[in-house]
Amino acid sequence: MILDTEILIALVALIGMEIVLGIDNLVFIAILSNRLPESQRQSARRIGLGLAVVMRLGMLAGVGWLMSLTTPWIDLGIVTFSGKDLILLAGGLFLIGKATIEIHHRVDPDAQAESHAKDRVQAGYWSVVAQILALDLVFSVDSILAAVGLTDVMWVIVVAIIVSVTVMLFSMDALSRFMEKNPTVVMLALAFLVMIGMVLVAEAFHVHVPKGFVYVAMAFSVAVELLNLFARKAAQRKRASAAP
Repeated sequence: MILDTEILIALVALIGMEIVLGIDNLVFIAILSNRLPESQRQSARRIGLGLAVVMRLGMLAGVGWLMSLTTPWIDLGIVTFSGKDLILLAGGLFLIGKATIEIHHRVDPDAQAESHAKDRVQAGYWSVVAQILALDLVFSVDSILAAVGLTDVMWVIVVAIIVSVTVMLFSMDALSRFMEKNPTVVMLALAFLVMIGMVLVAEAFHVHVPKGFVYVAMAFSVAVELLNLFARKAAQRKRASAAP
């Protein structure tokens, strides 16, 4: 019974951790998929998330190889880089670059008009799916290594991965619609992606950033943005009621 209780606690904790780790991935998928025609968005999200499950389970099957990614590959004297470090570095730089370009398009009116024109031409379907998979790879490595560190019961990890991605799948459309209707939320999400990218780069250089601080900062920012949304809606209702 004690063993079953420990496994149950590990399962619940791992599901929670996988969902939290998946939020960053979810936000980026929402931003990317919203560039596609509306008829293609849902299938791109489902293909991206479905392949994310396959990728994570494949990594889990080769967990011994995955753990070997933590051994140094490159030694520069003052710092060494393992396979995991190089993946985190590439993923962090990709996140920072992509999010910065998106922020620029939303801040600069000319760039924003150009971005809208590109959206009307429509982003390439498989290009968007490929970008989603590239981010899936980065977050999958971190997710599997964290899961293996929490428990060595394989079926618990498999169930946690499937449950967390299922939650992401069912919340994906609602999140995308919400972000499409609220441009300031998109800007906040892009700022989060820049921050997450910087954390990944720091981790690649063996500078540990406590995830708790990052999540608390994100939660505080989300709370402030929710207050702004409520304030704007209250102002809109007041103007509507005052209109003749």
